[in-house]
Amino acid sequence: MASGLKSSTLELLKRFNRAFPQFYEQFVSSEIQLQNLRLAYRLYKTRRAVIEMKPEGSKSALHFAYRNQSFLLSDIFGVLAAYGLTIHGLSLYGQIRPPMLVFIKLLVSRGSKALTEKTAENVCRAIREALGGRFEVEEMLAVEFNLDAGLEQVQTDFYVDPVFHLPALVIEADNQPGLFYKVMYAIWQEDLLVVNANLLVWRGRTRLILYLLGPNESLIPEYLGHRIAEGVKHRLLGQ
Repeated sequence: MASGLKSSTLELLKRFNRAFPQFYEQFVSSEIQLQNLRLAYRLYKTRRAVIEMKPEGSKSALHFAYRNQSFLLSDIFGVLAAYGLTIHGLSLYGQIRPPMLVFIKLLVSRGSKALTEKTAENVCRAIREALGGRFEVEEMLAVEFNLDAGLEQVQTDFYVDPVFHLPALVIEADNQPGLFYKVMYAIWQEDLLVVNANLLVWRGRTRLILYLLGPNESLIPEYLGHRIAEGVKHRLLGQ
């Protein structure tokens, strides 16, 4: 827990952290915990999704905070694909108890460079429009990608993480355009809620570990998890 904070802030932070999975306080830095608390306060004051882009070295960092819903990641990654952005890093922390907020940071680039101010504004606006149902992500992507084409060399697995105490879905596939959108679209079709994520891109392969809740924000029993993993694999292979 962060030191040097007022006791009232520490108490507020402790109450805020109780809505996250058990590992959150132990494994997430105090700096990120405080940043998420501030984002939650902005959400509370404005009642609007927090969507902003900031330069971070040779890349741009997209910060997002809102009430977690199964379609969110499909919309966000769809917009990033539509703008031709490369994804370098992903951190995602979602609550498993009300108000079920989710906090996302994505490191992106375009042409191996940080986004221009104008492009960053356009991306943030497009994400907000997509969430409001005024920007048809799938229609825009259909111009650039064959959305019916399956991914290549897809592997999926399901397990219950013994440290995080959450159902986890592992998805691994060859790197290719639209990969993240197609993965998140498959997750949406299964009506799953992502509450934590790890990303590894290595030697032409992308590996995602998605910690999940099932429909109606429920825990996923192991027998159902293996069926979901197979279902996601078939969707991604285009079968």
